[in-house]
Amino acid sequence: MRQTNLAETRIAHIPARFEGQVAIVTGGASGMGRAQAMRLAAEGASVAIVDINAVAADEAAQAIKAAGNIAEAFKADLTDPDELSLALSAIQDRFGAANLLFNNAGTMLVKGYTETTEAEFDHLVSVNVRSAFMVTRRVIPQMIENGGGSIVMMSSVAAARGFPLESIYGMTKAAVQALTLNIAIEYRDRGVRCNAICPAFVRTPHGLREIDAFKTLGVAWDDSAIADTQLRICEPEDVASVALYLASREAGFLNGVAVPIDNGWMVKA
Repeated sequence: MRQTNLAETRIAHIPARFEGQVAIVTGGASGMGRAQAMRLAAEGASVAIVDINAVAADEAAQAIKAAGNIAEAFKADLTDPDELSLALSAIQDRFGAANLLFNNAGTMLVKGYTETTEAEFDHLVSVNVRSAFMVTRRVIPQMIENGGGSIVMMSSVAAARGFPLESIYGMTKAAVQALTLNIAIEYRDRGVRCNAICPAFVRTPHGLREIDAFKTLGVAWDDSAIADTQLRICEPEDVASVALYLASREAGFLNGVAVPIDNGWMVKA
């Protein structure tokens, strides 16, 4: 009997992991969200890309369609409850109830703690925390009605480790991580799992702006510093692989975990 090698097993298995499922990807127009949307669609999901940047969201959806897969773009400012509700209603009309939710939408602030204004604080909390609250609060009932689902939250290594110039950013990501744990416990008996991913520096527009902001303020995150901490910069596809695993049935007994995606940086002595 011919034996099937590991590569053939992956090719045969991975494309069908999300067949027939509906995935909502916030912040899906670029970076890590876009990488997740592309992989989800390639593995069989119908993907709703929700982003404030309508042009980039549509470009991402068109790229997925060009590959023969299913996606639509939905423009929404996730800090606006009315826009969010309209987008989620349109997604449900188009695809049906959601099985999967990937909360990627977020922003960053690299600035000294005492120099941070109340307006900057409010904006960061609104984009990183309040939007995650509003999206999951609206999607969880769909999942329960649909027999269950899986949520993946975007946290950060900054939620668990102190960094200069990122006090408020780290606080918002710690809040997202706490929300993840509590959703996991509150809804596990209703078939809803919730986990978080915690990337380090990633080669995305967001991640590269973060590195540049540090450099501008005198904190050198050059190639050698990144090599010392995580060996190389993380790619969006590295993050997508972990996010999709957590969302999949293969991780069906993982609930309430926060996974660092940092190549061992956080455990390095």
